Amino acid sequence: MTIVLASNPRYVIYLRYVLRKINRQLKLKRLWDQDNGNWHWIKEKATPIPSLNRGLWRLSVPSFSFHFMLMLSAIISTLGLLANSVAIIIGAMIIAPLMGPIIGMAFSIAMGNRKLLRRSSFTLFKGIILTIFASWLTASVIGLETVDSEILSRTNPTLIDFGIAMAAGLAGAFTQTRRSIADAIPGVAIAVALVPPLSVIGIGMALGEQEIAFGASLLFLTNLICIIFFGSLVFLFQSYGNLDRAKKGLAMSTAVMFFLGIPLTLSMRELILKKNISNQISKLIVSDTETFANADLKIISVIPKKGYFQVGIEVAAPVDSISQGQIDVVRNLLSGKIGKPIDLRVEVIPMKVLKSSNKN
Repeated sequence: MTIVLASNPRYVIYLRYVLRKINRQLKLKRLWDQDNGNWHWIKEKATPIPSLNRGLWRLSVPSFSFHFMLMLSAIISTLGLLANSVAIIIGAMIIAPLMGPIIGMAFSIAMGNRKLLRRSSFTLFKGIILTIFASWLTASVIGLETVDSEILSRTNPTLIDFGIAMAAGLAGAFTQTRRSIADAIPGVAIAVALVPPLSVIGIGMALGEQEIAFGASLLFLTNLICIIFFGSLVFLFQSYGNLDRAKKGLAMSTAVMFFLGIPLTLSMRELILKKNISNQISKLIVSDTETFANADLKIISVIPKKGYFQVGIEVAAPVDSISQGQIDVVRNLLSGKIGKPIDLRVEVIPMKVLKSSNKN
């Protein structure tokens, strides 16, 4: 019977028609499944544990490429900090491979993998020493002794830096669990800025400035602990490992974060106080004094001291337009308004205005 049907052209044509119709209906069904809001076909799957483990092991190995790229990143970062160039510093963050072993530490804590924890910790320790040494050597060879804003901004971390590191730790771990967004890891490295604080430590050592080195060390330690702790939480939330294995590492990270929170909170309070006083002084100078009426205010800096505020004002003004007596009047006015003694220092940049003569 089958042979007779197949040899009949009418049945062959009809069979082809039926097959085309079925194929068309299947295509319509697939389109409907894609467009009806039930997008099961685009749901992401988490990276399998063996694949993630192998990838983080590779990132945590102290290979030649790891050390070479990290050394170049340290040199570029140091030069960018000394040149006060944001673009150069960002470039150094992008090529730095330091994020790999840190995420490896977070994963090893969640999984209770002591071998990976030892490997990634050793790699991170070597990377830290190498970065600081390369930065110290570069700063010593260059010989610049100026400390600009890009260096100073990494010597006084606050709770804002804690929040940035927390979000970066969450993002860094999550990018490892989703292959579709694995390319986002350089952006995480830029956000958290791991290499520049280490470079500032090296610069501080080269300049003999212990306060700079200590402040940068506090910033790096804040970034490191936050990435490890919150990265571990991301892995645990996605069922990589379990809480029983991770509780010891999480407890240690929590204790370190608690102690770090004390100086970060104090720095945050000081930052808020300085901002508020600076804004208040700016308004008072503009609205209640005429001393700087013909001057161009450039910088107002406030440094809280024990029992008083040290205020520095940089202005551009015509030569001899501001006298010592006027500065004393402004200081007394500011002290009365703020309610605390003020040590006022005004730096006047000579400004000479030339006008063309009106000749017809």
